[in-house]
Amino acid sequence: MPHDDVRIQPSADVDDRASIGAGTSVWHLAQVREDAVVGRDCIIGRGAYVGSGVRIGDRCKLQNLALVYEPAVLEDGVFVGPGVVFTNDHFPRSVDPSGALKRADDWHPVGVTVREGASVGARAVCVAPVTVGRWAMVAAGAVVTRDVPDFALVAGVPARRVKWVGKSGEPLERAVDDRWRDPVTGETYVELDDRLVEEKDEEHA
Repeated sequence: MPHDDVRIQPSADVDDRASIGAGTSVWHLAQVREDAVVGRDCIIGRGAYVGSGVRIGDRCKLQNLALVYEPAVLEDGVFVGPGVVFTNDHFPRSVDPSGALKRADDWHPVGVTVREGASVGARAVCVAPVTVGRWAMVAAGAVVTRDVPDFALVAGVPARRVKWVGKSGEPLERAVDDRWRDPVTGETYVELDDRLVEEKDEEHA
């Protein structure tokens, strides 16, 4: 059930079996299906869809017309831009080989996972099963067909890493050797074997 301290527009369709955290807003024509869990202080934009059993953390934003199909998992602080699609079927068909309409029991859904702080730009498509790493960024219109590393900026069709980004969202600046620096926060990172780790984490690894 929705928490007492939520804002749900009359035109939104929120199933009574969904859990909506305090401080969350569900805007016009959005749909939140049964057994979905939406955390605290989230924004579910106009016409967005949250599938049955989807898990969304705290302080997430789903912009207008984002389609989050089950069994997707979004961790805290995730941004999902307008018109984004998270798929859930390896081999989509309307009918089986005999021509009969496929039912829910005829396929096994697979989900997209988006880690803490990551952002997925407008009209991007994430083809399940993929994981978008912590604080990563998917450019608008990208098609993600493989996992995105932490702090990576990916773009294109299929999406490929083009830069590293920090928690601020700004592209990182190269410092010395394999070190990178966030121009906004001043945090530093180390590049190791095509992945990026925060320097403080690397020191304790």
